[in-house]
Amino acid sequence: MPIRRLPETLVNRIAAGEVVERPAAAVKELVENALDAGATSVDIHLREGGQALISVVDDGCGMGRDELALALERHATSKLPTEDLWNIHSFGFRGEALPSIAAVSRLSLISRARGGDDAWQVDVEGGAMSAPRPAALAAGTRVDVRDLFYATPARLKFLKTPRTEGDYAREVVERLALAHPGVDFTFREDDKKPLHYPRCADVAARVADVMGRDFAQNAALIDIERGGSAVTGFAGLPTLHAATARGQYLFVNGRPVRDKTLVSALRAAYGDVLPSGRHPLAVLFVTVPAADVDVNVHPAKTEVRFRDAAQMRGLIISGIRHALQGAAQFTASTLAPQALAMLQPQVNAGFSDSAVAGSQGFSGVPSYVPRSSVSYAPMFAESLPQARSVDAASVMPAPASSGRLGAAVAQLHGTFIVAQSDSGVIIVDQHAAHERIVYEKMKQALGAEGVRRQILLVPEVVDMDESSMHAVVGRADQLAELGLVIEAFGGNAVLVREIPALLGQADVKGLLRDIADEIAEQGDSRALRDRLEEVCSTLACHGSVRAGRTLTIDEMNALLRQMETTPNSGQCNHGRPTYVELKKADLEKLFDRR
Repeated sequence: MPIRRLPETLVNRIAAGEVVERPAAAVKELVENALDAGATSVDIHLREGGQALISVVDDGCGMGRDELALALERHATSKLPTEDLWNIHSFGFRGEALPSIAAVSRLSLISRARGGDDAWQVDVEGGAMSAPRPAALAAGTRVDVRDLFYATPARLKFLKTPRTEGDYAREVVERLALAHPGVDFTFREDDKKPLHYPRCADVAARVADVMGRDFAQNAALIDIERGGSAVTGFAGLPTLHAATARGQYLFVNGRPVRDKTLVSALRAAYGDVLPSGRHPLAVLFVTVPAADVDVNVHPAKTEVRFRDAAQMRGLIISGIRHALQGAAQFTASTLAPQALAMLQPQVNAGFSDSAVAGSQGFSGVPSYVPRSSVSYAPMFAESLPQARSVDAASVMPAPASSGRLGAAVAQLHGTFIVAQSDSGVIIVDQHAAHERIVYEKMKQALGAEGVRRQILLVPEVVDMDESSMHAVVGRADQLAELGLVIEAFGGNAVLVREIPALLGQADVKGLLRDIADEIAEQGDSRALRDRLEEVCSTLACHGSVRAGRTLTIDEMNALLRQMETTPNSGQCNHGRPTYVELKKADLEKLFDRR
């Protein structure tokens, strides 16, 4: 078959498959065009999830009559003044978005240049463009995209329901709104209530609008700078987590991205403070010199490539961990409403007063209160259940609060410590809390004293491919600091002489290959350190105060004081909360006192 040149309309439709994979992608491109035009207000309207209509109206600089037709030509743009692709400061620069969208839809473009006398309109249907004609528009630009993918029916089969596609588009707007708090965003979908993000003075206010007050009240501020790069934003407390990664908003130089380096760094930063299978909530703004990041990786521009990915990963991990170091001593305030919700059914279980009074399972007096402390009139003595007596050392009047976590007043079921603070009541899981304390002490000891090594009686020879061998041997000094002593052994083999004593009978070959894979993928390795921390976590779990052990008041208070000074004490090594705090107002609500 002879070689032939493809028609321009077909070329545009092929390109559209990369740039416009779904309605949300078209929304992203159009809103980014509005932001590049200097808009301070952007209005987005969708019908049927964007398939029937996508309308974006902005008050940006607009375009004149002669620029309209040029804007719809491929690789025509006003955003790349020079040919330097390493100095890009705008969202768009490839000149592909508008012609790609127009190639697979019925597009109408109306614009009025700032200071211009008239507005002009052009229409494109399946790639065929009309001549410019006068139109009515006060200022800025309006783009209406109708019947998206009508020219490529096969693409329609891969779209999800209008509701799902609308949710994807909403998420795109949320991400762009987070990066631009000074812009007013309005998102409307069919007849639903509009989503409005008014202009904000700072990012914190916009984060509260987009992420919700719960996140704003349970997030630590990130602010770290190193070598001309900076990471700012907010990291949610480890006890505030989600089932998916949707609550992770990542930006590079103001551009929303989905970069594996950033995602991996975020996951590593929360390594031992998050429950398995759960995802942290975070808003990260990464600022790097334009020459140190390549945004020209994919036409959709959601992927980036860093010049030094390992350095950037380390900066993000350090920034998040530093932010969480103090904040992670706290648990999310959302735990209190959850605890109250669990208590409410016991009080309002749907029984009548007489049924409750006659129930054998209901006690008007908590079982842990010593009977001698209960005061009641003799006429009611026989109707009250007998309170179970406990060791007097476990229950006593609360002394004056001596710290943030208050003073211990009781121990329940040999597992939970009840403390009274100035502002409310705190319930502590003694095993989880002590487990974190022991674990952090072990990590601190590893850092201060170094990792003890175990010399192998017979050194292990590990055969690897050439690139993997060079990767691990090139980091032999770093691995030696963690107790793994290796050296090249001719060809592509690596000789392992010593391993960390904590690992015991470890799978040396598997460990070394995991390290090589991590270095190849991320430019760095945490496999060995993570393995050591897992061992420390296991040892801490077995070496901490067990549930069911009776503690004295002094022991309970000592545990509370240690929690107040231990990093990450708000969560155990498995990410579960170590305590729940109920404010006095929460208790008053529980008993309808307010």
